[in-house]
Amino acid sequence: MEPLYTMTITCICCEASYSTSRVRPSFKKASNRDTDFCAYYKSEVNPDYYVVRVCPSCGYSTTENGITVMTDTQRKKYYELFGSRWTARDFGGSRTKEQALESYKLALICGGIIGEKERVIAGILHHIAWLYRFEGNEEQEQRFLRHSLEAYVTVFETEGMSLNNAKLMYLIGELHRRTGDASTAVRWFSRVVNDKKIVDAAMIRASREQWQLLREQQSGFLTDEAVAIHA
Repeated sequence: MEPLYTMTITCICCEASYSTSRVRPSFKKASNRDTDFCAYYKSEVNPDYYVVRVCPSCGYSTTENGITVMTDTQRKKYYELFGSRWTARDFGGSRTKEQALESYKLALICGGIIGEKERVIAGILHHIAWLYRFEGNEEQEQRFLRHSLEAYVTVFETEGMSLNNAKLMYLIGELHRRTGDASTAVRWFSRVVNDKKIVDAAMIRASREQWQLLREQQSGFLTDEAVAIHA
C-alpha cells in the first residue's frame, strides 16, 4: 500500500477543485516525540510535509483547521496583495522537504493577509520550526519557535478558556524553556502543576518533569547527555 493518497479540495478563494496528498493513518505512527510534540516517524514519508493545502490556480494555502468561508473583502485583499502575482504550481503529489517548507510559508502569508485564527497561525509557525529542526538549522528553528510562542501566548490570552488550557499552558512553558527563558518557563509549568482546576494528568506530569529539569540544569547537576534525553 502506498503511504500517500489524494483527496479533492475546493478552494475557498477561487472555487477551483484540486487534488492534494495526505499520508495514510497506518503510516503516521510516531517512533519518538520531542517535548514540544514534534514527531519523528518510522515511515520515510513525513506526514508533516502534507499538512498544508496549496491551490495551484490561485495559490491560496491553508490547513484543514483554517477558515472554511472567505468573505469578499478577504478575497479582494488576498488577490491585491498576493494572488494576482501567483504563478501556477502544483503541490499535489509527493513533496520534498523544500516544497513542504514552502507550503507552510505560503500558508503563513495567506493567513496573515486574510486574518486567519491565531491558533492556526501558531500551529503553522510551530511546524516551520520543526522542519528547520529536522534540517539541524538551529538559528531558524529558534526564530520560528519564538514567533510561534508569541502566537500561542496570544491564543491563551484571547481564547484559552475554550481550548485545552493545560496543554496550551504546558506548551507555552516548554517553548519558553527551548528559547532560553527559564524563569518564565518555570512560571508556566508551575501554573499547570498547581492549578486545582486542571485535571489533565499527562500535562501535569510533563510540566513537573520539565520544571524539575530546569531546576537541575540551574543547579548544574545535569550532564549534557542527560539534558539531551529531556529535549
